Amino acid sequence: MIIYFSELLLSVLYMIALFYSIFWLVTLLDFEEEPRKRLEKHPIVSVIIPAYNEERNIEKAISSVLKLNYPKNRIEIIVINDGSTDNTYRVVTDLGKKNNIQIIEQTNKGKWAALNNGMRISNGEYIAILDADSTIRSDALKRMLPYFSNEKVAVVLPLLKVDKPKNMLQRIQGYEYLINMFYKKLTGFLDCIHVAPGPFSLYKAEALRKVGGFKAGHKTEDLEIVLRLQRKRHKIIQTVDTEAYTDSPNNLKDLYYQRKRWNLGSILNVWDYRAMIFNREYGDFGLFQLPIIFFAGFLALAIIGITTFLGIIQPLFRALSNLSLVGFDLGTFLRNYSFDFNMLDINYYGLSIAVFVMVMTAIVFVMAHRYAKERIGRYGVFSLLAFVFFYYIWLGIVWLGVTKSLIFRKEGKWQ
Repeated sequence: MIIYFSELLLSVLYMIALFYSIFWLVTLLDFEEEPRKRLEKHPIVSVIIPAYNEERNIEKAISSVLKLNYPKNRIEIIVINDGSTDNTYRVVTDLGKKNNIQIIEQTNKGKWAALNNGMRISNGEYIAILDADSTIRSDALKRMLPYFSNEKVAVVLPLLKVDKPKNMLQRIQGYEYLINMFYKKLTGFLDCIHVAPGPFSLYKAEALRKVGGFKAGHKTEDLEIVLRLQRKRHKIIQTVDTEAYTDSPNNLKDLYYQRKRWNLGSILNVWDYRAMIFNREYGDFGLFQLPIIFFAGFLALAIIGITTFLGIIQPLFRALSNLSLVGFDLGTFLRNYSFDFNMLDINYYGLSIAVFVMVMTAIVFVMAHRYAKERIGRYGVFSLLAFVFFYYIWLGIVWLGVTKSLIFRKEGKWQ
């Protein structure tokens, strides 16, 4: 009975996953890229860089802003030192002697508070947020600003990549970022983007101020602000015209806490805005995207759990049960064991699902590289195999941590 129920539930979960896969594939086939626009004027852009103990990274981040191919008198750089205990303040001060950089000191209040402090003194018509461990390509503003010719656009996002991965774990994340950016491009076709990452998200200042600036957002302020903007029916654009680069965790512990914080923040923020879920007023974002964000991790956990039960635990239990019939005499058991294979015993439904998943994975993988203008296999074959066969299983462990935190009501650590 348990096995039958598990197989039935697994079939239902597979159908849900297949539905969403086909939905996004049809979206890709249905939509065309908007024609690229040219920058006709040079509005003032305020670049806000929040920093906490970033003495090793902050100079690289600021330097990338100084190298932007944009009139220097139309850019203001604002660094908020969020109570750093290292030499972040001195590094920024030294840079400020040669360049026009404003620096604000505040006690450690968190990134969201630092961003609001920077926003209060900013003069730009547009506000770019740049994490201190990230950099931006020199053509970013010229590529991104033209999208604001559409008055509904509140945020424009660059293509985000891992900056110079040094080990296999970072190269695996390189593949993950490529896939995620492709997915964001698809969701952007239907106005379903749900997060504006810290590496150079470009906001229309007026829209940002009208919704009240940033909030703590369960330590994922970049997701919470987009939910508020989506609630006001603003457009968020994911462009592939330019790129931002960010440092990524170089060990499993840091990666675990980072991804746990991201996913836990997603669940808690969507719950805060649960009135938007399945609400037609918010279009595809309410009907499709928010349910995916809220339920996808738990759906993946269920699939992993059931397949583990059916594929490992249940056969192991059956083997132990058979072994007990001969008094756990392994020699007798092996002598009487016979391999009986019948084509009719193959689970053709499960096999067809597996083939479909592999085909979809290949399509997404190729398209993601095409959109990101990356050579296929750039991060190496071994990293690719690890990403395809093991990485998402590891994310299942992350979701176990998320589930535990939800049960015991614990916030994620900042990583």
